[in-house]
Amino acid sequence: MQSLAGKKIHFIGIGGSGMSGLARIALSDGITVSGSDAKESSVLSALRALGATVYAHHAAENVADADVVIYSTAIAATNPEMAFAVQRSIPILTRAQALAMLMHGSKSIAVAGTHGKTTTSSMMTVALQACGTDPSFAIGGTLMASGSNAHRGTGEFFVAEADESDGSFIEYRPLAAIVTNIEHDHVDFFQTADEVTSAFEKFASTISAQGVLVYCADDEGSRQLGQSHTQCETASYGKSESADLRIDNISLLAMGSSARVIWRGRSVGTLELQVPGEHNLLNAAACLAMGLSLELPAHQLLTGLHSFRGAGRRFELKATEHGIRVVDDYGHHPTEIKVTLDAARRYAGDGRVLVIFQPHRYSRTQAFLKDFSTALDAADDVTLLEIYAASEKPIPGISAQLIAENMKNGHFIPNFVEASERVIALAKPGDVIITLGAGDVNSLAPIIAEGLAKRFA
Repeated sequence: MQSLAGKKIHFIGIGGSGMSGLARIALSDGITVSGSDAKESSVLSALRALGATVYAHHAAENVADADVVIYSTAIAATNPEMAFAVQRSIPILTRAQALAMLMHGSKSIAVAGTHGKTTTSSMMTVALQACGTDPSFAIGGTLMASGSNAHRGTGEFFVAEADESDGSFIEYRPLAAIVTNIEHDHVDFFQTADEVTSAFEKFASTISAQGVLVYCADDEGSRQLGQSHTQCETASYGKSESADLRIDNISLLAMGSSARVIWRGRSVGTLELQVPGEHNLLNAAACLAMGLSLELPAHQLLTGLHSFRGAGRRFELKATEHGIRVVDDYGHHPTEIKVTLDAARRYAGDGRVLVIFQPHRYSRTQAFLKDFSTALDAADDVTLLEIYAASEKPIPGISAQLIAENMKNGHFIPNFVEASERVIALAKPGDVIITLGAGDVNSLAPIIAEGLAKRFA
């Protein structure tokens, strides 16, 4: 990126969680940044405050003086800025290629996996910070401790969330990597589970021979990858007796968890978290395995993980009104929904778990229709919004209504206002309301909180 100093980079889709992080780091590196997105947002305002020129629309003239264009994979080839860049032969990079450039020269740690990438990346960052290393990071969500999704640190480490959704994570070529799990998802790109496995195998092959691959011994896909990998050192983690880093004596609380940590046969302390769920103990165990493999002190890593208070949209408490808690969560795959609702049940105690769920993409809904119904039925009541299309075209006959029809307690109400009013009227003190999904369902959390305040005033 140093070669781009004095030049101008234009980001198409700069408002996205991944793209905005790259823009922040580029600005920190002294690079002139411009960008565009389809609509105004707080992210655009924040980037303007940092010195970027940002447009809330797409137009060819936005890239007229750009030296390099970086684009999100959500951007179509017909986008006027993309078309102009191609016509004028302006160099074009994918987000993954740009992130690889930003990581160059650092001791890079890429965090991959079908689930848990953002939380694990965030935990790894906080753990490294507790070791005094001031790492750079680029994460697909907001790190609560800093209020940002990216930072150019002064230290030698760079933590990057490695998104497998389009296979582009092979661009990163990290020193080290974590693979939390491997499961079929992103069915718009990967037609079969074998294609997903193949993508992770290619990713693992890009890890430095002097580095380390950390994998989950409890997950079949991750375990098979780690056990077959011979190009660099490996370290496993999990509850399994065979794991290099094993957690046991597990205690799960309403909004926390703990476990004893055993590293290659030796107890190194107790892992105490302020976030709920066994899945988060495993995410933290991955970070410990990585940190210990890099010869960082166990007590400082444990201290950092204990200080971790979560990542944005990952079981994030948004409000409490008259004993009713409103939580927002990004879960959008049946496996993610299962662990989220398990944590929610513990958090609710004697109260009920009420969910507003917005499916993400038609292809995912079609592929996992029955799995969604089964996972969501763990809640006491579920209001289903219509599918958030993202960049997809609708698939005839596929609707969130199909999920509701296969549920015991599902109610299809596609209107945002009506869905919110239903949950506000239904809630009782002690209940937990969750806005769930990767689309814009999170916009309902403050509306619900306000409605509860008025109802009980």
